[in-house]
Amino acid sequence: MSKFVPVLLSGLTIVSAPSYSESELDTYRSFTGFTGLVNTSNAEVLETGYWDIGYNNMLDNYTKSYVDGHNFVFSAGLFEGLEVSGLIASSTMHDNTFIPPAEGEELQTRDLSFNAKYQIPFIPKDWFNLSVGSKDIGGAANNYETHFVVASKEWRNFRFSLGASRSKHETGMMNGAFGGIEWMPLDWLAFQVEYDAEAINSAARVVIPKEWLFDLGELSLTSRFYSSTDFTDDDIFWGINFKAPFSKLAQSSKSKIEAAPKPIVSSRPEQRNFKPVEKAATDTQADRNSHDKTAKASGHELERKDLNKLARELRNTLIADGFESVRVGFNSQPTIIVSLENATFNNNEIDALGLAIGRVTEVFSGTSAKFILELQNHGISMMALSGDVASYERFLKDNVEPNINVKMGSRASIAGVTWVGLENANQRFLKPRVTISPEVNSTHATEFGVLDYSLALKADVNLPLWKGAGFNLTAQTVVSESDDFKEKKIFDDLSEDNGVRSAFLYQTYQLPWGIYNQTKVGFFREFHKYKGIINETAWVSPNGSHKFTNTYGYFEYQDFNSDRDYHTLDYQYYWAERDLSFHVTGGKFWRKDKGVKVETRFWFGDSYVAVYGENTNAKVAGVAINIPLSKRKNMNVTKYGQIKGTSSWRHQIGTRIGDSHNKLVYQQAYQPRLPVTLNKTFFNKGRNSVDYVYSNLSRLRNAYLTYK
Repeated sequence: MSKFVPVLLSGLTIVSAPSYSESELDTYRSFTGFTGLVNTSNAEVLETGYWDIGYNNMLDNYTKSYVDGHNFVFSAGLFEGLEVSGLIASSTMHDNTFIPPAEGEELQTRDLSFNAKYQIPFIPKDWFNLSVGSKDIGGAANNYETHFVVASKEWRNFRFSLGASRSKHETGMMNGAFGGIEWMPLDWLAFQVEYDAEAINSAARVVIPKEWLFDLGELSLTSRFYSSTDFTDDDIFWGINFKAPFSKLAQSSKSKIEAAPKPIVSSRPEQRNFKPVEKAATDTQADRNSHDKTAKASGHELERKDLNKLARELRNTLIADGFESVRVGFNSQPTIIVSLENATFNNNEIDALGLAIGRVTEVFSGTSAKFILELQNHGISMMALSGDVASYERFLKDNVEPNINVKMGSRASIAGVTWVGLENANQRFLKPRVTISPEVNSTHATEFGVLDYSLALKADVNLPLWKGAGFNLTAQTVVSESDDFKEKKIFDDLSEDNGVRSAFLYQTYQLPWGIYNQTKVGFFREFHKYKGIINETAWVSPNGSHKFTNTYGYFEYQDFNSDRDYHTLDYQYYWAERDLSFHVTGGKFWRKDKGVKVETRFWFGDSYVAVYGENTNAKVAGVAINIPLSKRKNMNVTKYGQIKGTSSWRHQIGTRIGDSHNKLVYQQAYQPRLPVTLNKTFFNKGRNSVDYVYSNLSRLRNAYLTYK
């Protein structure tokens, strides 16, 4: 009782104190892996498209007591209302838990748990928020398993939460009714008082604004300064969290676009849906002959020499922007035809489309010209966009929905085209491109340590040779390894190696009916040396949303007489409106395990968080994160080549489910990781589709306004 009275009085003082801040209430991460207070959750969730990484030293020691230890938490807001997190709890960082403790010492804790919380969407916001959640989902030993429902209501600078839960905690924490009060008097300061079904806890949080951190994210510092629990010797524990968006582009690409005004319909089919640009009454013949872009007449009245001059100007501008294999032509309508290859916007080819169409509009501003732009890759036509300059110019200036048409594959043929410049000028072939990226093998929360890793620095050298073909050489050098990955240690066989990892020739063909074929032949090293051949054959639906890929690989060992093969069939669906992609892969995998792997990717700009499950030799569930490690726009390709960071770096953590043990599973449902694949190299990481362009019109505009 002596502990309870002071904290009750302090809580009443906090609730009755006047509030001064009128800003929206922020949310914070609890010590147990959810958006919440200290031990309890509230009904709020992490904002969609945000991630949070945190550390605190309040270790729940196998649910029996609270001791000074290590908690590492990674949280993500996957879509509206859904928050997921992973928590690693450990009493030490590197000790081997297979070694029995000395007499009088307790068993060490080391646990990896997966948590999820969902906010019910059907309740009006001015009533209250209601969420349900679970902790320690799946796995073999669910020591921290907890299920709860909680409601929260905000009033001025306060948030009140009340809920009920069931758990396996021997302390009684989160096993019954719980509740809490949060008070945020200032944008950077918060106080919290909670009852966690066993004890009363009090905490204070200080937030360092993102403006102080170069607008990268928000840093919060937490101190639990009081608790009435009898299961710890210390009242004070502390934590630190950093929150940031996966991609700022994820918000800008979904910004609202105003509906276009009702189009003027002409009886002439070629003019339908296009609003003509009126000719200024002050224009004179002398003005039209001056070729001044600020005083252009109607595009239909542009003379051939005017079109030629503007087409050359456009071609030179696109080359200066870093595009390759640039061809610009025109006909008498006039229609401007552009074909090019993207060499600098390696994270997302929609940025290349945005800048290129913006340049067409910029050069032909004030005319009623139409345009057709074809995006190629290794000389293969991947996508074509068409529209009229006047409509797209309104889009760039006023954010009014443009009248454009998107088509997969090559553009329609146009008669009477006059091309400017040399056809083979600025070709992409025989110019090496070097991609630098980290390569990591790691284990997480095992009996040997919280994190063991082998880190190498990898360089991919890609040399385009001719249409659809190239040569790729990959080499790497080990940068750092934890002790358990070093020679003759437990994970030595899984460590990265120095030297050449692969060297192969590839040839890609575009066949009729949406079929693509790519064959790779050469040297491959997957912990052993192989000569091999890999063939991918993909069918892409007319709008690009559906894709089936058949992959077959055959390999022979170089050091002894033996071989191996793998054969998989993959289906992908990209839901562009929600930026979700669904993947199902089945067959015989690299390590001869047979079964199926399913995965859902939640895209945020050019990053994604994936939730996956595997069922081959064992049942495994996990989470992966994929991020670009390069700028949005890379350096232009020079005659000596190009150096850039990787546009797609992935790291994942998985664990067994449905078993009575939790033995490590390595490279299950695995296929060789190669820098050149149909999906990665040609299909914009699986996002090439008509619907993807229409769903990201604002990003087209943003790319031009950013890099014009």
